[in-house]
Amino acid sequence: MPTSGMHLFIFGFGFTGRALSALMLQRGWSVSGAARSTAGRAVMASIGVAPIDPADDAAVSDEAAKASAILIAAPPGPGGCPGLAQIGPLLSSTRKPDWLGYLSTTGVYGDHSGRWVFETTTPTPQSPEGERRLSAEQGWASLAARHGMNLSIFRLPGIYGPGRSPLDRARTADARRITKPGHVFSRIHVDDLAAALALSIDQPERAGVYNLCDDEPAEPAAVAAYAAALLGLPRPPEEVFDADALSPMARRFWSECKRVSNAKAKAALGWRPAYPTYREGLSAILANQALS
Repeated sequence: MPTSGMHLFIFGFGFTGRALSALMLQRGWSVSGAARSTAGRAVMASIGVAPIDPADDAAVSDEAAKASAILIAAPPGPGGCPGLAQIGPLLSSTRKPDWLGYLSTTGVYGDHSGRWVFETTTPTPQSPEGERRLSAEQGWASLAARHGMNLSIFRLPGIYGPGRSPLDRARTADARRITKPGHVFSRIHVDDLAAALALSIDQPERAGVYNLCDDEPAEPAAVAAYAAALLGLPRPPEEVFDADALSPMARRFWSECKRVSNAKAKAALGWRPAYPTYREGLSAILANQALS
């Protein structure tokens, strides 16, 4: 796809938006992002991303009108998806981007007792967060169908990367290693996520729902132990899983266990994670920290 004059608008600029914008700027795109905090907008300005205040309806409208691609990364709240409420009415059959992306969560699948889930698996969210994401997915899908838009929905697990990884937790005094044998979670390095989104932007006709995660669902205790070993630190003390000792949010998180398949994204988008497991991902983060 030619990049001259191509513009990406990220509604809800954060950890993922920063990684994606760096990649797209390198490819010659212009990028703008909407963030509520002045600190977030200052970060954007410092890296060459045009900062937009989402409270400025006229500015949001202008960005949506000129964008070749729009990524909705802002999470839904009790009142629904803020991107759908603000940007949805701006789009139509004659005013639409070439590519529209929505960041959802693998939490829409609910608990599957460690079994594999695919994009064809019926969503059965068990948490308020999962229910809100599924509702947002449905809202965007309905809008895209009405206006003939190329919509891709990305169901994401835990995202980690520089400055936000098990390495950072391992360095703290309250590092934890909760053990619950057989209980696994999927995850993805933020750079692999950005690469997959860029591939999708390049192929807007390959619209659809995609799971984006690495190749190896893993037990959190194994990840925590590996992070400590990389840093030359002792393993955090083992804590046998006790739901009553967790916060309500953490309890909901630990109530779900599934293995998430990324086969569709590999087949349809030609994507391959550069960090197929947490081991490669954490090792690369540490190596880059040593160089900086």
